[in-house]
Amino acid sequence: MDRMQSRFGADFPDGDWDVLERRLQEQHQLLFQSFYQLYGDRFDSFYHLEELMAVVFRSVLERPAELKAFDALRESDKDWYLAPRLMGAMCYVDLFAGTLRNLEAKIPYLIELGITYLHLMPIYKVHSTDCDGGYAVSDYRTINPRFGTMEDLEHLATQLRRHGISLVLDFVFNHTSDEHEWAQRALKGERDYQDFYLFFKDRVLPDQYERTLVEVFPEEHPGAFTYQTALGQWVWTTFYTSQWDLNYRNPEVLVRMLDELLFLANRGVEIVRLDAIAFIWKELGTNCQNLPQAHTIVSVLNAATQIAAPAVVFKSEAIVHPDEVRTYINRAECVLSYNPELMALLWESLATRNIRTLLASVRKRFPLPDGCVWVNYIRSHDDIGWSITDEEIREAGYDPIAHRRFLTQFYTGRVEGSFAEGVPFQENSSTGDARVSGTCASLAGLGKAIRNQDRVEIDFAIGRVLLLYGVVMTIGGIPLIYLGDEIGSLNDASYLDDPLRKADSRWIHRPKFPWEQMQEVADHDTPAARIHDGILKLGIIRRQNLALRPGKTEFVGTGNDHVLGYFRTHAQASVLILANFTEKVEVVEGRILRGLGLRRTVIDQVSGMTISSGTTLELQPYQFMILDRQGSR
Repeated sequence: MDRMQSRFGADFPDGDWDVLERRLQEQHQLLFQSFYQLYGDRFDSFYHLEELMAVVFRSVLERPAELKAFDALRESDKDWYLAPRLMGAMCYVDLFAGTLRNLEAKIPYLIELGITYLHLMPIYKVHSTDCDGGYAVSDYRTINPRFGTMEDLEHLATQLRRHGISLVLDFVFNHTSDEHEWAQRALKGERDYQDFYLFFKDRVLPDQYERTLVEVFPEEHPGAFTYQTALGQWVWTTFYTSQWDLNYRNPEVLVRMLDELLFLANRGVEIVRLDAIAFIWKELGTNCQNLPQAHTIVSVLNAATQIAAPAVVFKSEAIVHPDEVRTYINRAECVLSYNPELMALLWESLATRNIRTLLASVRKRFPLPDGCVWVNYIRSHDDIGWSITDEEIREAGYDPIAHRRFLTQFYTGRVEGSFAEGVPFQENSSTGDARVSGTCASLAGLGKAIRNQDRVEIDFAIGRVLLLYGVVMTIGGIPLIYLGDEIGSLNDASYLDDPLRKADSRWIHRPKFPWEQMQEVADHDTPAARIHDGILKLGIIRRQNLALRPGKTEFVGTGNDHVLGYFRTHAQASVLILANFTEKVEVVEGRILRGLGLRRTVIDQVSGMTISSGTTLELQPYQFMILDRQGSR
């Protein structure tokens, strides 16, 4: 601290310095211990630690006054992200609004939906020909000109904040584009910048690494390395050939990436999604995923951010084994996390028409440490992978390999009786392995039903969409809407006409938002209106029902493998939620309801009906019920 005071003390007003000193005292143990775990054996570790702290102090000096005031507000309510008002949405700027400036005009629409958390897909300057939907970042400090400017982003962040909406952006920190300045300088032969990445002069070490690595996109390039002709060397490329993995064994990389992160924080970002968090550290003889050093790096970034910009929190994105997903969720790393397993399980339950696999999993993995929360979603910009453990699949009575293949075949319409219209993503022709692309409504069968003018199937498809969103709205955590889902957006195959996109089927579920069709929402009998009104109602119930505030989620047996049941409890308020995952009428016997402690009569908050727990309860196809109770059991 003395060295920092000698370098920066004169630039800080006394009050600001006192605040900074307090934050440093709160975070110093986590920050310093984590840094030394990574780099303590280096002779220059103290120099790099001092440079990291200099980045923190400069960031505080550059932080706008309004954001400093916001920091103080958030420090007085450290668990603000647990509030029941938080409801998320995600979108591509160009597909939803065109530009960042135009997006400001859509704020009233977001408010109407109840959105208080807005995740924008990557908006940075990207690779000129292979942008990977924004994840091949060429400059973290420059906005893609198609969307606007950095000034536009700051203005949008301010307007969102003043309307109670938190801005969420990705931090792509496993790799950069090969057009990034660092990569370009490496290509020119600058050794310092070559050490920002992982280069190999021959195939000896790459071959050794690949013995234990899992290929991510084998159709794009085999293995994890790409030959750079200009240098005559191999470079590590986990995802795509144009995306070079960063070398976090070099402490300067961590320092420089922290600088980029805090630059974004000072633009008004409140929640940072840490992309591909599991891949950031490499170790020979391992699969180079979820290594201890990856957690340590995140701890350094988090501690430094809590000193410089405590209004900011981290969200993890780890599409790995469900047990590994949970390891990033703690106050030292990420207090928010995507819940990819729940997403996959909900789609699995619709396909199988039973909840055995779902129940086996959530009973084990849904609870999180205090102060942490799931971000629950049905669809996102990405494909659906069947991230369900072999253990739970077997427990439900299925063979894991055959079951995953069935799910892929079902959701790509290759199983007789399937309602879904998805398309395969990264299909392996030799093994049959694939993931699935498609919008929520198309995967739920709405497009097929509309084309066939089948009123019954239209009702079923709408029921499936509202069932899925009913669960994520009530199960506990932050629900996330992929904008367009709320009006039943269907697959858009026009990506096949774009030579830059046609090889990536994920663009089928990235349609332009159909603002011109919003009139359909005003007609309450259209599928778009019924889905919109249903999701709107679920959001209102979630905000108003005391039992749905942060508290306990208890999964219960309903005596029916087709009906999911769980209690949500907060203080003395409690509700029983029931969800029928089939197109048939399903029953829960009265003795089960009485055994669950329901009063003689309860109100279903969704339909408004009065339910008697003394008789057998019938749930209509895909019916979702919230049975209100007063008093604890």
